[in-house]
Amino acid sequence: MRSTPPASRHWDGSPVTAHRVRRSLQVSPDGVSRLLRCGQGGRCGDCGNRIEWYHRSTERAVRLHPQELPTAQVPAVCRWHVSSGVAYPAGDGSSWCRLPHAVVCPARDTPPTPPELAGLRRSLAVNTRRLIDAGVFTPPPASPDGPVSQQAVCRPARPIVQLLYLRYLASRPVEEIQCVAQTRRRDRCTSPLLIPGAPAGVWALVPATASSGQLALPSDVMAVYDLNRVPYAEQLRWRAQRCPQHAAAPTAPDLAVADWEPFDPLRHHEHIHTRLPTTTRRPGVRTAYGTRPGRDVAPRRRDSS
Repeated sequence: MRSTPPASRHWDGSPVTAHRVRRSLQVSPDGVSRLLRCGQGGRCGDCGNRIEWYHRSTERAVRLHPQELPTAQVPAVCRWHVSSGVAYPAGDGSSWCRLPHAVVCPARDTPPTPPELAGLRRSLAVNTRRLIDAGVFTPPPASPDGPVSQQAVCRPARPIVQLLYLRYLASRPVEEIQCVAQTRRRDRCTSPLLIPGAPAGVWALVPATASSGQLALPSDVMAVYDLNRVPYAEQLRWRAQRCPQHAAAPTAPDLAVADWEPFDPLRHHEHIHTRLPTTTRRPGVRTAYGTRPGRDVAPRRRDSS
């Protein structure tokens, strides 16, 4: 006697494929963040472990550990909670809380990990080693102690951009800053922000002033990509990190977090350059990192010493 196959399989035993109805994610017009929930996840560039991005009410997005932890195991200064897609650095009174990834990132030595979270940091370090052994994650190379190579001087990895009268540190060269909007195919837009025909900024030397209450910097000037002279709408487009096509479509959601980081002259002193960029190289002249309109080679600054 032949038994009746389960309902999840055909008469011949082959599995039944259920067709799922695909629903498109939408951003609420009244929402604080335009970032889709599917775009908030990612991996730490230092250790390779999973993280989640959340916007804050006053500052840029923060990276949180993807899992909730018992409040009793997390120090009070490390507790975060999420409400309506926005992260707040405090507890909400519940028995569970969120944790910034920087506190337990195994690739960072400072600040020291609290004793209550030492076990979680060790487990993340073991997972990082597994990712490296499997070839899934490659740790970033350590900064060389020797002199900077000629190519690195010509094109810095993280230029300083000035827009809306604020200074930001970009995560990549100006020509490679990519749009964060979602396309109709539900992929991230591949268009850069700097396109031909659109108003572009200019490289300029500005005073390298320190923040209030900080000591003066050793360098008197630094090179920044100045966008304050372009129209206000263009500065908003750069701040939102959108190409002209998606800047005109405000209903398109974001699939990634904007790469802007508020510039701190003391914390980011290694990214300060005291010479303007150049477009060509001349023998015996140390070139900088970009283009300067109207000139082929930037003039050399005389050192005060």
